[in-house]
Amino acid sequence: MNDISRKNFLQIVKTFLAATGLAALAAPIVAFFYPSNLEETPSEPVNAGPVADLPLNESKIIKFGRYPAIIINTPDGIKAYSSVCTHFACLVKWHKESGEIICPCHDAAFSPKDGSVLSGPAPEGLTVFNVEIRDGNIFIGGAS
Repeated sequence: MNDISRKNFLQIVKTFLAATGLAALAAPIVAFFYPSNLEETPSEPVNAGPVADLPLNESKIIKFGRYPAIIINTPDGIKAYSSVCTHFACLVKWHKESGEIICPCHDAAFSPKDGSVLSGPAPEGLTVFNVEIRDGNIFIGGAS
């Protein structure tokens, strides 16, 4: 069995660390030129789960293409919107007590009925997604 000298061992460690550092620097550059293929919004409806899992006046956030969507069970029915605020791209949340969709970044408020702006700095309402109930499941997106 060959004994490795201290100098050779340190050279191996140094080479390994240099290669690891270069790989850590190169990975984001490669990812920039070859991004993952995520649709902005899916072309096909997305299953958001059973209607029974979304009680009245409750909400849930689901993955919907590149950005999440918020689904709210309102007295007017189940509504779905982009959960990205139109002011500064923060993620909105359902505020059950006030009955509004709230952006925590700058206090914008949106209507759960149609996604329109109720208050705050948001320049326009939330993007509305089509909602369809099939076999007891909520599907959002697709053709309006």
